[in-house]
Amino acid sequence: MRARILVTGAQGQLGRTFQEIAPAFPGLEFVFAGRQELDITDTRAVEEFFGTQELHAVINTAAYTAVDRAETEAEKALAVNVTAVYELARAAARKGLRFIHYSSDYVYHNELNRPLRETDPTLPRGVYARTKLKGEEMARQAHPECTIIRTSWVYSQYGHNFLNTMLRLGRERDELRVVYDQVGAPTWTRDLAEASLRILEAFFAGRLSAQRMAGLFNYANDGVTSWYDFAKAIFRLAGLPCRVQPITSDEYPTPAPRPHYSLMHKGRFRKAFGLDIPHWYDSLRCCMQQMGVMADPQTTAG
Repeated sequence: MRARILVTGAQGQLGRTFQEIAPAFPGLEFVFAGRQELDITDTRAVEEFFGTQELHAVINTAAYTAVDRAETEAEKALAVNVTAVYELARAAARKGLRFIHYSSDYVYHNELNRPLRETDPTLPRGVYARTKLKGEEMARQAHPECTIIRTSWVYSQYGHNFLNTMLRLGRERDELRVVYDQVGAPTWTRDLAEASLRILEAFFAGRLSAQRMAGLFNYANDGVTSWYDFAKAIFRLAGLPCRVQPITSDEYPTPAPRPHYSLMHKGRFRKAFGLDIPHWYDSLRCCMQQMGVMADPQTTAG
C-alpha cells in the first residue's frame, strides 16, 4: 500500500510545487488541501478531516508570509503560523503520522555573521518572525517527533515572490534600487519539495528511522548572495536591460525588520538525509528555463 500524504496550503507556491512534482513520486499518494478543502485555523474542521481520512504523513506548507502586513494583522499571522500548526501537529501525533513543517531564517536574526546552525540563539524581530518561531515550539510540543525545516528566500514560478516581482519590474522599468546589505541564500521550492519527499520516501521504505527524521533542520540552496546580486542574476538570465543600483537597508525601510545575515549552515540536514543541495544559481537557471523566461543561453552562460 502506498503511503498517503496530506499537503496543506495546496494553493500556495510551495503547495503548488508539491502538486507539480507529485507524479515523479509514484510510490506516494497525495491529498492536496487548500483553504476550501481544509480550514486549518478551524479546530473542529481539522479534527473532522483527520477523522475521515486515511493518512500516513502530513506536510504543512500553509503559512502567513506577508512579512510587513503581519505588523498590522498579528491575529491572522498568529492563527495560521501558530494555532493552526499546533492543531495540525496534534492531530498528526494522535494518529501516529509523520509531520513536516516549514519555518524561516527570520527566527535567527542574530548578529553572528557566520552560517547559522540550528543550535544558535534565536532573536525574532517583527510579528512574522515571532509567530514562525512560536509555531516551531507549538509543533514540537504537540508532536515531539515532527520534522521542522527552516528555509530562506523562497521563490518559484507561482505567486508573489522576489523572482516574479523582479521579472515584472524589470520589464516595466529601466532601473531598480535593491538592498545589498542583506545576505543569505535563495531557495527554489522545487528543490525543497523534492528533498522533503525524498525524506518521506526513505522513511516509508525503512531506510530512515523516525528518530533520525525528527528535529530541526536548516535547508536552503547552496551558496551565498545578496538581494542585489540575486536581482542582477535574474535580469542577466532573463536578458533584461534593467539596471540595478545597490542601496542599504536604511535606504529602504520596511514595517518589519529584515535580518542582515541569514545564511544557514546545512551540515545537519546533509548528515541526516544524505541528500545533495543544488547551488542557488543553478536552481535559478532551471526555474527560469521551466518558466520560459530565459534569454539566449549563449548570452547567459557561466
